[in-house]
Amino acid sequence: QVQLVESGGGLVQAGGSLRLSCAASGRTFSRIAMGWFRQAPGKEREFVASISYSGANTYYADSVKGRFTISRDNAKNTGYLQMNSLKPEDTAVYYCATRPPYTGTYYSSPSVYDYWGQGTQVTVSS
Repeated sequence: QVQLVESGGGLVQAGGSLRLSCAASGRTFSRIAMGWFRQAPGKEREFVASISYSGANTYYADSVKGRFTISRDNAKNTGYLQMNSLKPEDTAVYYCATRPPYTGTYYSSPSVYDYWGQGTQVTVSS
């Protein structure tokens, strides 16, 4: 079992930055990959970014590439999502999640992820 708790969301103006954190407990965090997803009202949950267990490999949705950076600190059992140059269309509830080993090919599919946090709201005003 893995317990995930997101933090760092809030209200920010367009062009601003936020850093989301995902604190993990339970199963050894350093051995599992993680990802960030977001869900806006009336829309499906969409992939944002993913990072391998070691941090060596990262993946991004085209919509956030160059603006967002995913990272992790395994010593602190924490993952991060640095969000820069935020746009109003980035407004959503952001979730972190973990996925089992050998699922790297499917890093963008929510169905592959087995544990999820409760989400943190990010609102970007224009």
